[in-house]
Amino acid sequence: MVAKLVHAEMEMATGEKIMGWEVKKRMNRIGEKMKRMPRMAWKSTWKVRREDPRRVIHAIKVGLALTVVSLLYLLEPLFKGIGENAIWAVMTVVVVLEFTAGATLYKGLNRGLGTLLAGLLALLIEYIAEASGRVFQALSIGASVFIIGAAATYMRFIPYIKKNYDYGVVIFLLTFNLISVTSYRVDNVRKIAHERFYTIAIGCAISLFMSLLVFPNWSGQDLHESTIFKLQGLADSIQACVNEYFKNGVIQENEDVKSSSEDTIYKGYKAVLDSKSTDETLALHASWEPRRSRYCHRFPWQQYVKVGAVLRQFGYTVVALHGCLRTEIQTPPSVRAMFKDPCIRLATEVSKVLIELANSIRNRRHCSPEILSDHLHEALQDLNTAIKSQPRLFLGSDDSKTTNMLAAAAASQVGQKKPRKNNSSGVTLSSVKTDSSASLEWKNKRPSAEQSKEASERKVLRPQLSSKIAITSLEFSEALPFAAFASLLVETIAKLDHVIEEVEELGRLACFKEYRPGDEIVVTCEKPRVDVTQSHLPSHGVD
Repeated sequence: MVAKLVHAEMEMATGEKIMGWEVKKRMNRIGEKMKRMPRMAWKSTWKVRREDPRRVIHAIKVGLALTVVSLLYLLEPLFKGIGENAIWAVMTVVVVLEFTAGATLYKGLNRGLGTLLAGLLALLIEYIAEASGRVFQALSIGASVFIIGAAATYMRFIPYIKKNYDYGVVIFLLTFNLISVTSYRVDNVRKIAHERFYTIAIGCAISLFMSLLVFPNWSGQDLHESTIFKLQGLADSIQACVNEYFKNGVIQENEDVKSSSEDTIYKGYKAVLDSKSTDETLALHASWEPRRSRYCHRFPWQQYVKVGAVLRQFGYTVVALHGCLRTEIQTPPSVRAMFKDPCIRLATEVSKVLIELANSIRNRRHCSPEILSDHLHEALQDLNTAIKSQPRLFLGSDDSKTTNMLAAAAASQVGQKKPRKNNSSGVTLSSVKTDSSASLEWKNKRPSAEQSKEASERKVLRPQLSSKIAITSLEFSEALPFAAFASLLVETIAKLDHVIEEVEELGRLACFKEYRPGDEIVVTCEKPRVDVTQSHLPSHGVD
């Protein structure tokens, strides 16, 4: 008994030591994380600033606007003139002041227009209801809230209203219901409505001033730079993809070089494929911005969206081209080497065309009339000649064709000459059933039994036939992955015409300057400074 007690005490002591060690380890981990937190926070803050320095300026602008509008509530003379509704000006600045001028105009004008219309309609209904008695006033307010609420909500489903004025309709509903319902219990509702409208107007005015006149950020310019960046990214992606394809298996690269190449390929087309919602939002906000060009030309935001759609179609081909690098069946390096030079030259010419389109948009000029140079046509002809010079790789020899035909004929003859066994002799029934259901059940089971026996016989013959077909068509299967790669590379040239057409249409609508020889200087494109985190997407919530 004493020995058991001693043993139990030793186990408890050991368990306490283990728990103490685990607690110390957890505390050490928490301490290490706490030490790393300031450094990680600084890295994240610096990364956000480095990606777009305009974010720092925007943060200062918002802080300055909030400080100015807070004076309405803090200063005694202004507070006496406006009252407690001054807080609505602060709320308006927080909600309306966005990163770009277009987004601020979109929200500010929608909020102001929705508030004005809702206030006028609510006061009109209140004036009519007051002259009819207390009971009729309650009924009229309830009926008007139902009718206006249902009608405004239904209007939000109209595509044009939803796209351009959805936020204004939400503010209209909110303001109308607040004023209408409040007017039944509050006597000075007109004064409250007037003060609220004035404060919201002050908040919108301060937001528009800070957004349009103090270091403005234009949605149209962001969309312009985003289109340039996407063209440049696709050019780099195609060039890196083709170079990686012909280096793979020929030159042993280290992991750092491979990872950098993969990043270049992936980032190039990822920015294009993920740009649909951002392009549409920037285009919507750009449609609200004033004309800022020298001749006050209208910003062709719809054409920028079309260019983005064509680039996404082009990007899908680049994705498939990148997929050829990671297929399980790869063409041997010796076969790739035969077509390396024309494919690399073809990719280089395609990249040059995309870079020329990017430079034409950047410099706001039309692209060169000879953008599709003779070098592109020559590279395409050389690739076609190289493929035709190796017919056995892609079409197979006559002997292999004959062997394949004989193998297929033999397989069909074996399938026809298989003897069918009499299943009636092999069927044993545990009990004899004389009713129709039993006979029907037995008939339904017969085909499944026959099919299972035929499948088992085919399994015996399949390895022999498949091995013969694989051996006879070995040359064709080795070149098949490269045939897919070359086909996709040629497909990029076919889709290049659509990109050129849309960019030329963009130049015509935006009134780009004419092309002059010597303008085809290649300029490296920087990453567009498009801030997606600053509510480029229109807010549909109730603010």
